Amino acid sequence: MVVRRSDRGAERAAVMATLIMTARLNDVDPKAWLADVFARIADMPQNRLHELLPWNWTPPASRSSTQAA
Repeated sequence: MVVRRSDRGAERAAVMATLIMTARLNDVDPKAWLADVFARIADMPQNRLHELLPWNWTPPASRSSTQAA
């Protein structure tokens, strides 16, 4: 099996590493954050996308408890 490395693959890896490190630097669990963002982004209005950034993100459990209050 031959594995070919490409510039495009390297760019994708760099983007993912940047997203993960940005989440960690903001004390956010990268796996939980990415899963939530992927689940919500398609239905999110464009003017509210800033809510999904790691420094603005609220975990789903926290969102439901603040909405119930």
